[in-house]
Order: sequence, then structure tokens, then C-alpha cells
Amino acid sequence: MPLLLAIALAASPTIAQMKWERRVLIVSAPTAEDPALAEQRRILAGWKTNAAARDLTIVEIVGDTVRGASDPAAALRRKYHLPASFTAILIGKDGGEKLRSAKPFPAAALEATIDAMPMRKAGQR
Repeated sequence: MPLLLAIALAASPTIAQMKWERRVLIVSAPTAEDPALAEQRRILAGWKTNAAARDLTIVEIVGDTVRGASDPAAALRRKYHLPASFTAILIGKDGGEKLRSAKPFPAAALEATIDAMPMRKAGQR
């Protein structure tokens, strides 16, 4: 493994290490060509500033590759009971699953759900 890649992977925390600090959006797809994955990426690209303001980290699991966290793909698939098809899961800062969908989340749904969370409301005071 090239050294820079090893450093980049080591720099990402695990999802468990993000607890109480970050909300996590897990986006899982069987392949990089998955149309639902492309749609979710497009939605999130237009929502970057809002995601950052809501302490949201995107973790993508595509095949055996994980981006955004240092957890192995197989461990995340087991822990979150991810099927072989596209799945998106919103995890709150408390580590609990808040939303799950077999279709890409619209930005409005993410925003409304996060903004209704107690820790988000407390942070807005």
C-alpha cells in the first residue's frame, strides 16, 4: 500500500469514534455504477454547506471500499445489516439509527430529521 494512502486511511476515525461528535450518513451500494449511489452523491454535492453546518460526515461503502471512515466494509455491513442493494442510513450523534432508506435521501428529509434532533436543537440555542 502506498504510504500516502496508508496515512489517509489512518487519519479517518471509525464510526464509533465519531459518536457524540458527528452525525454519520452511511451510503452503501454494491458498485460504483449504482444509479441510486450517483443520485445520492448528486443530492449531497448540492448540500455540502448544510451538511457541514449539521456536523454530518458521509461514509460511503461501495463494494469492499469504505470512504469517510476507517472501518472495514464487512464490519459495517454486519453491524448495520446492510443488504447487497443500495441503502442509506442516518446515524445520530448518540450512535443510534435515525433514518434508513433503500432510495437516496432527499436533502429536505435529511435537513428536517437532523434539525428535529435534540442535540441539533441544543446546538442552535
